[in-house]
Amino acid sequence: MRILLVEDEPKMAAALARGLRKHGYAVDTAAAGPAALFQARVNDYDAIVLDVMLPGADGFEVCETLRQEGRWAPVLMLTARDRVQDRIRGLDVGADDYLVKPFAFAELLARLRALLRRRPRARPCVLEAGDVRLDPAAHTVTRAGEEVELTAREFALLRFMLEHPAEVLTRTRLLEHVWDESYDGPGNLVDVYVGYLRRKLEKPFGRALIKTVRGVGYMLEPE
Repeated sequence: MRILLVEDEPKMAAALARGLRKHGYAVDTAAAGPAALFQARVNDYDAIVLDVMLPGADGFEVCETLRQEGRWAPVLMLTARDRVQDRIRGLDVGADDYLVKPFAFAELLARLRALLRRRPRARPCVLEAGDVRLDPAAHTVTRAGEEVELTAREFALLRFMLEHPAEVLTRTRLLEHVWDESYDGPGNLVDVYVGYLRRKLEKPFGRALIKTVRGVGYMLEPE
């Protein structure tokens, strides 16, 4: 899942980005309204975490502009303002949820999971394909009832594939949604991580899970 985090307070932004990445999210950051709009226009985000108090253009303006342009990534607004009028304004300009500072990071994660389940189509709390089961809240993966330990990035890759069953996913699409723009590594990164998943989820169980579509990418296809 690729998230745009818009927060102008450096320490807060760094802490949130670090926490989100630890839980397997790819995170791009912006510290001002115009930068947030630019990022959201050039990248396809699964969700946007948007602070209200921003330089250049505040969060209300950013959210309203994105909705007017037909960009419907779920928006979770963060604000120190606790007035009912501010919460109403945020929802009226198109925000999907509203979180008042200070907040517990666990609540931010829970609200993000809820938003990602709802849009763009309803998604179950637990993702399943064949005998593979992934629980985003508990951060666990099992196959045939046996727990499989995955790294945060392996978990994120499997989660994205489970959310798009029977779809052929190109390497570019997987890279864009599982890794963030700060990544600067080998071009075969997706292939390497698919290999990791196969070693953990196919070989020990003697059953296939991920099909290679030559020249295109991969598709989740449990036997």
